[in-house]
Amino acid sequence: MNLLEVQNLRVHFPAQPGVFRRARAWVKAVDDVSFTLAAGETLGLVGESGCGKTTLGRAIVRLTEPTAGRVLFEGEDIARLNGAALRARRRRFQMIFQDPYGALNPRLTVEDTLGEALDIHGLAGGKAGRRARVAELLNAVGLDPALARRYPHEFSGGQRQRIGIARALAVEPKLIVGDEPVSALDVSVQAQIINLLQDLQEQRGLAYLFIAHDLAVVEHISRRVMVMYLGRVVELAEAKSLIRAPKHPYTQALISAVPVVDPDSKRPRIILPGDVPSPIHPPSGCPFHPRCPVAQAGRCEQEVPALRAVAPGHWAACHFAA
Repeated sequence: MNLLEVQNLRVHFPAQPGVFRRARAWVKAVDDVSFTLAAGETLGLVGESGCGKTTLGRAIVRLTEPTAGRVLFEGEDIARLNGAALRARRRRFQMIFQDPYGALNPRLTVEDTLGEALDIHGLAGGKAGRRARVAELLNAVGLDPALARRYPHEFSGGQRQRIGIARALAVEPKLIVGDEPVSALDVSVQAQIINLLQDLQEQRGLAYLFIAHDLAVVEHISRRVMVMYLGRVVELAEAKSLIRAPKHPYTQALISAVPVVDPDSKRPRIILPGDVPSPIHPPSGCPFHPRCPVAQAGRCEQEVPALRAVAPGHWAACHFAA
C-alpha cells in the first residue's frame, strides 16, 4: 500500500473582484492533481514559480485547506480530519520550509522550539527526558547539543535549516514535505543538507516530497520526478528517464534552460514565447498550448490532455507525447 495517495486534489482561492467586475473569480492554484508516494521514496516536484508546487505541498499537510479531492495518508483521508483527530495524525507528516529563519520563532531558544512539538504530542517525558530528546535531535542533524540554549539569530542559514529539520523529526514522522529546503542556502551548504536528508531517510525510512527549482538537485535526490504547470501535473517519470528523455514540451524547455558547463555543448535552448497564463483565467484545452512549439489548432485548444502512460513508468499530459 502507498504511504500517500493524492486523488483529484484542487485548491482554489477567491480573487478580489475588480471595480467593474462583481462576479467572484477563482485562482486555480492546484487543479485536479493525482499521484502516489511509497514509503521511503523521494518524489521530486519541479516547475516554474507560481505553478502551484508550494500550495500542493501545504495542502497535503493541511496548512492550506483543499477545495476538493482526497489526500489518503496510510489509507485515511486527512483532508476530512479536523481538531484532535488531525492533530494526532500530524505526528506522521511534517514540513520543512524554504526560509529557515522565517520558519523559526525568534523568541524561542532551540530547546524550546524542539521541545514545543514534544510537549504538544506528549513525547517529552518530563524535563530530563525533554532535554535528552532535544540533544538527540540536534545530534541527528549534525549540531552540538550545547547550542540548545541559543536563539535562531545566532545561527547561520545552514544551521537554522538543520534546526528546522530537527523540528520536523521531533514527532517521528513518516512523510516530510520539503518546500525548496535548500534553495536559500549556499551551494556548499546545499550539498551538506541534501546528504543529511538522504542519511536520515536511510536511517528512519522517511518518504519525501521534495519541491525544488534545481533539476540537478532533484535528479540527485529523487527516485521519481513530477512536473507541474499552471496547477496541473504535466509529466511524471523516473528521475533519470525524465531528465534524459522528457516527453512533454514544457519539460523539454525546462531542461534546456539548465546551464551547461561545457562551452562547446550543442544542446539547443528552447525559448518559450509569452508568459505563463493567469491561473484565474487559464486557457481552454491544454493549459500549455499558447506557448507550446508543437501545439495544433483545434485539438490542443479544445481538449484537455489526460495524464497517460507514454512509455513504461513514464506519464505525460500531452496529445503528442508518444
